[in-house]
Amino acid sequence: MALLEVRDLHAGMDEREILRGFDLTVNAGEVHAIMGPNGSGKTTLSHVISGKPGYQVSAGQILFKDEDLLAMEPEERAGKGIFLAFQYPVEIPGVTTMNFLRTALNAQRKARGQEEFSTPDFLKRAGEIAKSLNIPQGMLKRGFNVGFSGGEKKRNEILQMALFESSLCILDEIDSGLDIDALRIVSNSINALRSPERAMIVITHYRRLLDYITPDFVHVMSKGRVRKRGGRELALELEACGYAQFEGAA
Repeated sequence: MALLEVRDLHAGMDEREILRGFDLTVNAGEVHAIMGPNGSGKTTLSHVISGKPGYQVSAGQILFKDEDLLAMEPEERAGKGIFLAFQYPVEIPGVTTMNFLRTALNAQRKARGQEEFSTPDFLKRAGEIAKSLNIPQGMLKRGFNVGFSGGEKKRNEILQMALFESSLCILDEIDSGLDIDALRIVSNSINALRSPERAMIVITHYRRLLDYITPDFVHVMSKGRVRKRGGRELALELEACGYAQFEGAA
């Protein structure tokens, strides 16, 4: 059984169709890279899978662990194990990172029928994971993403991914706004979370991220559909030829 199956998905916003027959199968343990030019529908795909409000699905199906994902609310999808790392993580003034993480984690554990973490157990767990990702403890005491650098915000996303033990992680342009050093740190943290039980969908414009995170499959997206699929070598081909060859595709 595939972890995620997207079949002939048509979806859009404000009566404008953006996804036009998108197909994707992801198995546990796999890393899929979705590449494409601006406006190809990559972020829309991530939003529709995670359940962000405002999108309309006109046809197609999304199955997650053989369940109909489109019938679930966003929080139900998170409880099932889907995590979306935002391209531009939001700041929440007045809420510490630690309180946000504990509230979100316990909500997900409750949805999964698991016992909620007590405060001491949570602090121990969060501290251990933060240490494994080289995240300073002081960062957890600050307002959620408030005043964080681009690299700190992305590392905060990775921390959530690890803490929530999500089985499908969608990384929407996680390389956005990162300098070379921050990109290397974030990529190493993502690689540390690869496992046979967890799958990842990495959305990016550029090959540089895939120099650090080696995908099992690369999908080139244009005008709401996959135009070409291949292995990591496809990313190298795109680096040489660009996306122009796919722009004219109907």
